[in-house]
Amino acid sequence: MCKFFCNFVAIFVRMSKMHPIHNLCVYCASSNQSRPSYYSAARQLGVLAAQAGIRLVYGDGGIGLMEALADGALSAGGEVLGVIPQFMVDEGWNNPRSTHTHIVASMHERKAYIEKVSDAMVALPGGIGTLEELAECLTWKQLGLHTKPVVILNTDGYYDRLLGYLDYMVEENMMRPIHRQEMFTVVNTPEEVLPALMNAPEWSPAIRREAAI
Repeated sequence: MCKFFCNFVAIFVRMSKMHPIHNLCVYCASSNQSRPSYYSAARQLGVLAAQAGIRLVYGDGGIGLMEALADGALSAGGEVLGVIPQFMVDEGWNNPRSTHTHIVASMHERKAYIEKVSDAMVALPGGIGTLEELAECLTWKQLGLHTKPVVILNTDGYYDRLLGYLDYMVEENMMRPIHRQEMFTVVNTPEEVLPALMNAPEWSPAIRREAAI
């Protein structure tokens, strides 16, 4: 009986620490010339999110990994919220299939709005725009401006060089080990993303005191 009770308590404590996710931000590429595995992973993540009843929040791009992500979610009956600046709509870069579209005035407003409405963030392979979004998201978390889980989907080792650079930052005392080890989680497959988000280490705004080296 004691063993059963202890196991029950352990499971309850673990579940109580899980992060509820209703809106999932995904940063990813708009490139149409990437390797097929990147598109497959993006589409599969969209499917998995929809099956879990999670709404995707993304940059509303109608091409590349953005399109694959949205198509995956929509094909599984999910919802997709696209957030896009007006100038991109004027260029015809938006995805008309998004179930909801929120138009903003600038790139800065786009990122702030996405962070505001999302419960967690995932970075898929992408270019300098994706890198900038991920870096800002992690900077805000380092400063305690948000405490949301962050996952990097390292499809085919795409982010290996970036992760190596972050390790070098730690070696050179430009980044604290806790920020490298606990601020985000790295996974290799779409199937690992949601469990990693829900079981991410707790992050307190008090971490701000550890922001400086």
